[in-house]
Amino acid sequence: MIDFKNTEGIYFVGIGGIGMSALALYFTKGGFSVAGYDRAESRITLSLTDSGCSINYIDEVEILPELFRNISEKGKVIIVYTPAIPSENKILAHFRMNGYQLYKRSEILGEISLNTDTLAVAGTHGKTTVSTMLAHLLKMSSVDCSAFLGGISKNYDSNLLIGESPYTVMEADEFDRSFHRLSPLMAIVTALDADHLDIYGDRENMVKAYNEFVAKIRPGGLLVVNNRIKNEIIVPDGVSFFTYGLSEGADYRSYNIEHLKDYYRFDLKTPSFVIEDLHFPFPGIINIENFTAAIALAIKCGVTEDEIRKGVMLFQGVRRRFDIRVNIPGLAYIDDYAHHPDEIRACITSVREYFRGRRITGIFQPHLFSRTADHAEGFAEILDELDEVILLPIYPAREKPMEGVTSQLIFNNMKSQNKRMLEKSDIPGKLDISKLDVLVTIGAGDIDSLAGPIEQKLMELRG
Repeated sequence: MIDFKNTEGIYFVGIGGIGMSALALYFTKGGFSVAGYDRAESRITLSLTDSGCSINYIDEVEILPELFRNISEKGKVIIVYTPAIPSENKILAHFRMNGYQLYKRSEILGEISLNTDTLAVAGTHGKTTVSTMLAHLLKMSSVDCSAFLGGISKNYDSNLLIGESPYTVMEADEFDRSFHRLSPLMAIVTALDADHLDIYGDRENMVKAYNEFVAKIRPGGLLVVNNRIKNEIIVPDGVSFFTYGLSEGADYRSYNIEHLKDYYRFDLKTPSFVIEDLHFPFPGIINIENFTAAIALAIKCGVTEDEIRKGVMLFQGVRRRFDIRVNIPGLAYIDDYAHHPDEIRACITSVREYFRGRRITGIFQPHLFSRTADHAEGFAEILDELDEVILLPIYPAREKPMEGVTSQLIFNNMKSQNKRMLEKSDIPGKLDISKLDVLVTIGAGDIDSLAGPIEQKLMELRG
C-alpha cells in the first residue's frame, strides 16, 4: 500500500504525458502539492499550470521546488515517473540516488484501482476512444463515473473526470505491462494486433500478457471482447463473458448501419433487447464498433436505453482521434493519433468512407525506431492507399536511434509515385494548399504541434 495520508507533495517526472497529466490533475484536486518536469511546454502542461501545478522544463535539480529538492523532506513526498523517461534524466537520477519513494505511473493507477470499481479498457488500438465513449455514457446517465483517459475528451475538455459513482474508467495500457497493475471489476479488450514487440518479443507473448491482464478481473466481474479475437482470450472462472462487434454472432452487435448526410443511423442488438434508430454524428464505421463495446459495459453498469440514445447522439470525440479540425466546402483537415499499421488502416478507411470520392493527402510521422523496424512494410502498404504521402523523420520518444532505421525504410517500400520526405519544420510551409482536398496528419509523436499552424494556414488561404 502506498501511504498517501502522510504525503504532502507528489512530483511527476514527465508530467506532460497524457497518462501522467491525468494523475497530476487528480492529486492537485485532492489537495496535494503537485509539481513536475517535462522537456517542452504544451497545451497539457499549460492547463496543469493553470490548475495549480508547478512545472519546469529544464532538467536541473537546482530548480526543483524546495519541498522536492530538500532531501531531509523526502519522507513527505512521492515521485512518479514513466518508463518513457530516459535513464540519464538528472532529476530522476537525483531522486533515485537519494532514496526517495519512487513509483511508476502504473503503480499509482493500480493503487487507485484497488479502491474503486474499475472499468478497464485494453487493446492495441481503440482503447482511448472506447474508454472515452464509456465514460461519456456514464457521465450522461444517472450512473456517473470518474475516469482516467488516454486522450482529451472533447465533451469535457479533459482527460480526467471526477464523479460520485463507485465506477472509475481507466485505460489499460499494455506498454511495459502497465495494465498488470490494475484490479478491474469489468474490462474490455478491443484488439490484439502485434505491437510493443520491443517489450514482448513477439505477438504470442503479447497475447499471453493480455490474458494475464484478463485474469486480474475480480470474481463476479465481467469481460467484453471484440468478436474477432474471442478465441485468443482465456476467460477466467467466475467472470461473465460477452463479445461485441459488427458481425453476426456477436452478443452486442451494431447493424443496419446507414451513412446519412452528417451522421450515421444504426440499430444495436444486445443479449436481451434491441435499441433501434441510434443517431451517431461522428465519422467512421470503426467508431460505431467502438461505441458498441462502450454500450455493452454501460448497460451492465445500469445505463438505460434512453440515456444511451442521448449519449451516442451527443458524443463529440477525442482530441487527436479522427479529430476534424477543418471541414468546409472543398477542404477538410483531420488530425489522428494512429501509429500502428492497423490503426492507420482504420483511419484511412474511415476518411475514405466519410469523404467519399475525394483526394486524400497524408502526412505521417513514424513513432519509435523499433516500431518502424518491425512494421516498415506494413506502414508502406497502407500509406500507398493515400493519393499523396508526406513522410516525416521518426519521432524517437524513449528510444535511442537504431542503425539503418529511418523513415527511408518506409519510403523505399512504398509503391506510390506521389510521395516525398520532408522535415517537420517544412510544414506547413511546403504544403500546396491550392491542391489540397482532404488532408490528414497521422502519428503519436509531436506531429500534433503542427495541427494549429496547419489549421490557421488553411483557414487564412480559404478565407
